[in-house]
Amino acid sequence: MLAIERRNAILAKLSAEGKVIVADLSREFNVTEETIRRDLEKLDNEGLAKKTYGGAVINQSLHTDLPFNVRKRTNVELKQKIAEKIAEMIHDGDYIMLDASSTAIYVTKCITNRKNITLITNSVEIMLELADKTDWNVLSTGGSLKKGALSLVGTSAERMIRGFHVDLAVCSSKGIDMNMGITDSNEKDSVIKQAIFSAAEHKILAVDSTKFDKISFVHVCDIGDVNTVVTDSQPSDRWVEHFKEKNVNLIY
Repeated sequence: MLAIERRNAILAKLSAEGKVIVADLSREFNVTEETIRRDLEKLDNEGLAKKTYGGAVINQSLHTDLPFNVRKRTNVELKQKIAEKIAEMIHDGDYIMLDASSTAIYVTKCITNRKNITLITNSVEIMLELADKTDWNVLSTGGSLKKGALSLVGTSAERMIRGFHVDLAVCSSKGIDMNMGITDSNEKDSVIKQAIFSAAEHKILAVDSTKFDKISFVHVCDIGDVNTVVTDSQPSDRWVEHFKEKNVNLIY
């Protein structure tokens, strides 16, 4: 196993369990404890984990982006539930946009039985997933490949997105707060999400229950700017009432 593969596996374990122990990782990956300590130190330096005595804990900062191959293995059941709800809103012949979130991958997997879909995305992973869909029209946004992610960002991607109009768009976020609205950790991603929403007739925010009352780094849009919020479980009564006040449809 390459060092980067081992570090990604450690990150996945951290995301699932919240902490790791050096001795346990040493046995699991059949490497020395010193090698594991170097791995954890690198993850710490990158802001992805926090070293502790004898191990490390996950960095829970809303301002940090985990690698895509780690994100897509976290909260899988919640994302699948959300994706199934969103899939019910997508029909044969629809024109749709999906962002490069891990939730969007699960949406894609749920709608592969639809016919004659036109899909625009900045997700390299989604394009690979749909490589054999000959009856779909799959359009890439183009743009620059974001470091550590299978997503395309930048002015070229934004320009392409804003040149189209679609029936429905799906984006996720790092946080949703009644005062700060919908926020994300990265400015480049936020600009793309803004463009995707602006190009859609129906705007869907896919956000799991852990993101409520959380604020990340960059403002994407106000809550009232989206039409539907899809989550995995019923939020608190005050959130239910807030969505009603903002005329936002809530699905869970």
